Amino acid sequence: MLSSRTSLSAADDTPASIGFLGLGIMGSPMAQNLIKAGRDVTVWNRTKSKCEPLISMGAKYKSSPEEVAASCGVTFAMLADPESAMDVACGKYGAAKGMGPGKGYVDVSTVDGETSKLICEHIRATGAHFLEAPVSGSKKPAEDGQLIFLTAGDNVLYETVAPLLDIMGKSRFYLGEVGNGAAMKLVVNMVMGSMMASFSEGLVLSEKVGLDPSVLVEVISQGAISAPMYAMKGPSMVKSLYPTAFPLKHQQKDLRLALGLAESVSQPTPIAAATNELYKVAKSHGLSDQDFSAVIEALKVKLQHQT
Repeated sequence: MLSSRTSLSAADDTPASIGFLGLGIMGSPMAQNLIKAGRDVTVWNRTKSKCEPLISMGAKYKSSPEEVAASCGVTFAMLADPESAMDVACGKYGAAKGMGPGKGYVDVSTVDGETSKLICEHIRATGAHFLEAPVSGSKKPAEDGQLIFLTAGDNVLYETVAPLLDIMGKSRFYLGEVGNGAAMKLVVNMVMGSMMASFSEGLVLSEKVGLDPSVLVEVISQGAISAPMYAMKGPSMVKSLYPTAFPLKHQQKDLRLALGLAESVSQPTPIAAATNELYKVAKSHGLSDQDFSAVIEALKVKLQHQT
């Protein structure tokens, strides 16, 4: 029976209580949207101060992932990298310790398929359900509830949390077995990183030959290669401003994971490999915490060294 408030609600199959682990650039606005929608949310973050704005909005607080999972029917996790995702799910005071039959764990972090499968094993071993649900979208889509969820795993949990995904996002895809969501997200972010690198090359080259890069942004926006990302990021990039919506270090991490995925099936990805090197150069110049559009600075540094 799923009748208690700490398990999936039997009345309407939606969780009566929701946990949220990880309140960074993405996690915080996602959790806020759940609270604004009137949901009963319990939060945790390594740095407790990041929980305060949500507590002031009505969220409850627990001091460990284990306690959050134990007190909630479904727990979401949004962590920065595979290591953090593993630790929060499976570590000493990890969420798995608080899971059990009738509960669900939804990992919306971007990790590799192997990490996702490992977390899945730990969660399912408790009798709970698991869903990987990495998101496509950055800070503003998270704030606006316009994320795209790429889910895989237990279909029963997908159906249960669908109303919650609809609060936080504009669309959701169910992709089957665990690992498929992670793979789809890595492919998407591989393409995104490469697009940004190519766009950066165009902006730098246009300026180098005496063109106005702002006009280039406008020309691109009018043609077949227009993309919302270019229109959104281009004007700031021209001014050498990179307000962080998606940290550059996370883009490089996703490229690295995507290259590992490609290697596992012997698929050549020469453009993504070259792009990854450019983001590594940008990281070496202290741009890790800037927006990933700051990769353009790595090209400027190279050009300066050549002149």
